[in-house]
Amino acid sequence: MANNTLRHLIAAATCATAILSSCRSQAPEPVYPIPTADQIAWKQMESYAFVHFGLNSFTDKEWGYGNTDPELFNPTVGIDCEQWVKIFKEIGFKGVIITAKHHDGFCLWPTATTEYNITKSPWKDGKGDLVQELADACRKYGLKLGLYLSPWDRNNIHYGEPEYVDIYHEQIRELVTRYSPLFEFWFDGANGGDGWYGGLEGRRSIDAKTYYGYEEARKIICDVNPTAMIFGGECPTIRWVGNERGWAGDTQWSTFERGRGSHLDNQYGHEDGSEWLPSEVDVSVRPGWFYTAKTDNKVKSVDKLLDIWYRSVGHNSNLILNFPIASTGRIHPTDSARVTEWAEILRDDFSDNLLRQARVTADCSRGRRFSASKVTDSDSESYWSTPDGVNAGTLTFTFRKPVDVNRLLLQEYIQLGQRVRSFTIESMDADGEWSAVAAADTTSTVGFKRIVRFETVNAKAIRVRFNDARGPLCISNAEAYCAEERNWTEDSEIGTTLLVSLPKEKPEYLHRLSRLKEIHTFTYVPLKGSRHLITRYRLLVDGKIVSEGEFSNIVNNPVPQTVEFGPVKGREVTFIATSLAEGAERADISEFSVK
Repeated sequence: MANNTLRHLIAAATCATAILSSCRSQAPEPVYPIPTADQIAWKQMESYAFVHFGLNSFTDKEWGYGNTDPELFNPTVGIDCEQWVKIFKEIGFKGVIITAKHHDGFCLWPTATTEYNITKSPWKDGKGDLVQELADACRKYGLKLGLYLSPWDRNNIHYGEPEYVDIYHEQIRELVTRYSPLFEFWFDGANGGDGWYGGLEGRRSIDAKTYYGYEEARKIICDVNPTAMIFGGECPTIRWVGNERGWAGDTQWSTFERGRGSHLDNQYGHEDGSEWLPSEVDVSVRPGWFYTAKTDNKVKSVDKLLDIWYRSVGHNSNLILNFPIASTGRIHPTDSARVTEWAEILRDDFSDNLLRQARVTADCSRGRRFSASKVTDSDSESYWSTPDGVNAGTLTFTFRKPVDVNRLLLQEYIQLGQRVRSFTIESMDADGEWSAVAAADTTSTVGFKRIVRFETVNAKAIRVRFNDARGPLCISNAEAYCAEERNWTEDSEIGTTLLVSLPKEKPEYLHRLSRLKEIHTFTYVPLKGSRHLITRYRLLVDGKIVSEGEFSNIVNNPVPQTVEFGPVKGREVTFIATSLAEGAERADISEFSVK
């Protein structure tokens, strides 16, 4: 605390000198890299829907092999894109991205590039176009449309050969030409492996960085949709957050250096990154991306969805929340009810901005044009700023009378770059004493939006100390709220093992619990940097098989794999690797746990 006080005294002295010497109310110089206007517009969307729907929705599979009969694509009630979009609109989402083609190769639009498409299904007697119906619904209700097109195609006989790249580019051209405008185009990271490949069952390996011709793909997209963001591939304008569990790092830089570190770096960004590449958090409302009736009772709780929102939108990231469309052709009632309740709570919690009536002061400012009042004037183009050379400062919000408060929202003017490295939040009690709040979120970076949850305090004033930044502070907005208290803790693991290496000859691991317990979930965490990955598994509890399947895309996306089953009671859990990644000489496990 003494060091902080000294730092701010020095900053105040520096500020006074800077004001006397040079403050002519000129805007500070940008701190590079900075976002484009299109990246800013995308950031302002904050949250939107993902839709996974296709042949997998009728087969209880996450990844189709490429050999499923299109005759199975036959919704029992009827596809209702307006039902989807109305739900998204009601919960406040700004857009929706649909899986126009997943890894099985089945296309949801009438394409000339492959016979494996929606015209071969019984839906609408083969005359339907699901992408067009969704585009029409988006236009009707004012939502933006985005498209996902898997580069991998487990059905196409030419996959792995130059001919397929031409086919893939033509599919992109069809989509962007017919269904524009698009706000985002998604390239998935799954590339190569086993498949049907037109009946030639086998394995196809490719170099994802060079095979797909991503630069040409980008040109095809941008020629028609110059403002669309690109996710994935080798020419992205936004980045994957590095996990599929719904969180971005507390420290979250929109600046990034591609090729540095591992996929885990995506979760936090790089302060000294050479390009502006903001993160997008992708997560599903259910354990899987595609619908299965087995998960009807496993839709994420309201508290979990709230935590995801705080740790994505509240951590300077955009949230894309997936809805597995049911085999009826509609969003399942449980899913819609859960997200509706979630959205209502968010609206209520953020309905009364306590800072609207507060008096705001700063220990230093760049001049009247950049005064402290700019953070509460509801103008996104105005901001409080400190003079050149002053990279720390304090904002104080004084209330007319003490108020209960437990949320603080901060935003930087990112048009001039992301700056804040760390800050602290303090409250003043009835006796005039200042103390730090008990925060549930790390107070490090800010960026476009940072929301900090903390234990409720009855405050006469709230003070934000910006301790360090990459340049003069540029804070465009500050808000405070008193939200309903929630339970943020997850169910804890009841058994955890760290760092295990299983021989390729017998890759089995016996996990003994301390006593007989009911379990319903296991998590396998790959060893960071290891190529010795488990791609398929079998799980036994007390000698009985309770779950088996595939860790989809783990080679390209080696993140923790969580599988739900049961629940079952038992004491001995046997985890068996039934298949390893190509070239793996053993099975490395960083962590294995059950709960």
